[in-house]
Amino acid sequence: MIHCHVVPVTPFEQNCSLLWCDATNRAAVVDPGGDLDRILAAARRQGVTIERILLTHGHIDHAGGTAKLARELGVPVEGPQQEDRFWIQGMPQQSRMFGFPDVEAFEPDRWLADGDTVAVGDETLEVIHAPGHTPGHVVFFHRGARLALVGDVLFAGSIGRTDFPKGDHATLIRSIREKLFPLGDDVTFVPGHGPMSTFGEERAGNPYVGDYV
Repeated sequence: MIHCHVVPVTPFEQNCSLLWCDATNRAAVVDPGGDLDRILAAARRQGVTIERILLTHGHIDHAGGTAKLARELGVPVEGPQQEDRFWIQGMPQQSRMFGFPDVEAFEPDRWLADGDTVAVGDETLEVIHAPGHTPGHVVFFHRGARLALVGDVLFAGSIGRTDFPKGDHATLIRSIREKLFPLGDDVTFVPGHGPMSTFGEERAGNPYVGDYV
């Protein structure tokens, strides 16, 4: 079984997620944007060992703490898809633009592609390339738990911004309707910000991508 604990980080209250496998107590950190002390404290409380970092996309509130955390723990970084390379290489500029502490650019150990899988202990998550908010954005989906970590693609009652470089509104809508919603109404998702929801709830009531729109 896989477990998920959300740790809000950065002034943007980004939902960093700690995922772990109960059979092994091995864990992954998804989107460590900052406040690494909070993330590490959560891992200690849960009694888990972090074995890798997973990234949905290259924006600073999701990836700003990645280089430091990977170096401190000696763990690999997987994701996002390589179209977000320019965001990750521009991490120092992002920190100045958004008023964050200085952060480092880095190179993931593994770029991810649509249809890849990533491991958390004995558990496996599917990788879904879902561009639109950023061109290299990916979603992590655990089929057994009916759980998706969607980053800034979809929110409870809203969708991701598309006014950043290489964002595209029509592409984002297609990602949600053609790649996420077909996974099933019963899928619970952790967005990059704000409360969790389900794909069914968003199909029923989201004013941007609901079935009635």
